[in-house]
Amino acid sequence: MEFPVYIHIGGLQIHPHFLFESLAYFIGFRIYVWRRKKSDISTVNMFWLIVGAALGASLGSKLLFWLENPAWLLSISEHWRELFGGKTIVGGLLGGLIGVELTKKLVGITRSTGDEFAFPLIIAMAIGRIGCFLTGLDDHTHGTPTAWITGFDYGDGVLRHPTQLYEIGFLFFLAFALFAAKKTSAARRQELPNGLIYIWFMFGYLAFRFVIDFIKPTPHPYFGLNNIQLACVLGMMYFAYRMFAVSRNANILKGSHAS
Repeated sequence: MEFPVYIHIGGLQIHPHFLFESLAYFIGFRIYVWRRKKSDISTVNMFWLIVGAALGASLGSKLLFWLENPAWLLSISEHWRELFGGKTIVGGLLGGLIGVELTKKLVGITRSTGDEFAFPLIIAMAIGRIGCFLTGLDDHTHGTPTAWITGFDYGDGVLRHPTQLYEIGFLFFLAFALFAAKKTSAARRQELPNGLIYIWFMFGYLAFRFVIDFIKPTPHPYFGLNNIQLACVLGMMYFAYRMFAVSRNANILKGSHAS
């Protein structure tokens, strides 16, 4: 199998990363538009939330990537192509979160809006990782060499962890778990607190990335952690607090209704 695995459509030869990243954006957005029909947020405010999320994600994905290898920042003239060409999903997610929260303050939205984003993000990320896998070693998202049965040869004769496939599998599991939680809650007529699905999604994905990045061939200069793992720790701390706050508010609300 030769990498990158180009996709041939008619007379066109399309790079897999470009194709699947484009599909991820398109399909994720279409699913989001379909799901937000049930939202009580105005179209104008929702437009600004999307703008805030997009700007925050773009900036966050770049800034976090720049921390991957501190040596590159000390020699920008030699590594400017790597610095400006790379990006990270974790940085995009956390940057998008900050962008949305700042936008909400500007337009006066006080309730959580994350649940509308959770499933579209999961599907978009899984589609995008297909492109990462088909790109091969050039994408730099593969794992370290391994003797595991899951080891995959990206074309150079070395068996490596196919971390892109691990992530796709985890995202499917996460989507199933979140969907089951929603269905179970609905069957019991106990609606989940607003924002909890998004919190579970973010905490679960960040926990997965923290673990899987131990088998990524990236520098780990931050007390044995890499840039992604450091961001995951901070993100998990934030979402653990959010889980506690949402549960506490839900219990207070139940108590007030009971009285």
